[in-house]
Amino acid sequence: MKDAGLTGHELATRCGWHKSKSSRIARGKTPPSDADIRAWCTACGAEDQIADLIAASRNAESMYVEWRQIHRDGMRRVHEQTVPLYQRTRHFRVYASNLVPGMLQTAEYATGLLRSITDFQGTPDDVSDAVQARLDRSRVVREGDHRFALLLEEAVLYYRVSDETAMAGQLCYLLSAMAQPNVSLGVIPFGARRTVWPLEAFYAFDDAQVAVETLTAEINVTAPGEIHTYLRAFGQLSRIAVRGPEARACITKAIDSLG
Repeated sequence: MKDAGLTGHELATRCGWHKSKSSRIARGKTPPSDADIRAWCTACGAEDQIADLIAASRNAESMYVEWRQIHRDGMRRVHEQTVPLYQRTRHFRVYASNLVPGMLQTAEYATGLLRSITDFQGTPDDVSDAVQARLDRSRVVREGDHRFALLLEEAVLYYRVSDETAMAGQLCYLLSAMAQPNVSLGVIPFGARRTVWPLEAFYAFDDAQVAVETLTAEINVTAPGEIHTYLRAFGQLSRIAVRGPEARACITKAIDSLG
């Protein structure tokens, strides 16, 4: 409204509203409907922002959710709740800068990881049930019509979130997963010339949603413009990753480092 040089009264007139309505929306006292957002943007000459603002409005409550809230009853439930999202997603694009992606984790690796998260967050301990729920959700890698494009920073292969035996098993599982026709696994080498700097881990579910993982919260991005930015970053990261024999060599080297 301010960028368009409109007063609240002028905006209300252009939208055909009572002037109090534009004031309530502007102050956050009345949530706008999709129609309200379209009218507001049109009145301000900002039609290009309609899709992003509608997406943000629809998902305001779930955009930023703290892990302590998500895990308030333990971690099993959140895995079960996201099964429908995984099942309806046809194309997964995952950038992993800190951990092996959840859908490729072995039980032993996941146990070490989820144990650390539970201890750090001080949330209820349901690690064994959560691990099983994670494995159940990961069936999408082997069942149904799903494609996976996965990018791992090489450092992920060396982060020991579980004991050496579990790490070795996890890395060997990555080698076998690479052989699946629906899985494309790329490794971004330590020495790669960066065109995109290392980012926070994110999971893209088709072109509909991107889940970004931070220390304290999960951020769910649904605005088309923001999704496009993450997918563009994924594309550029893909170009500096190695695949096939070169990726296998990176993983094998990490296995050898375990002694």
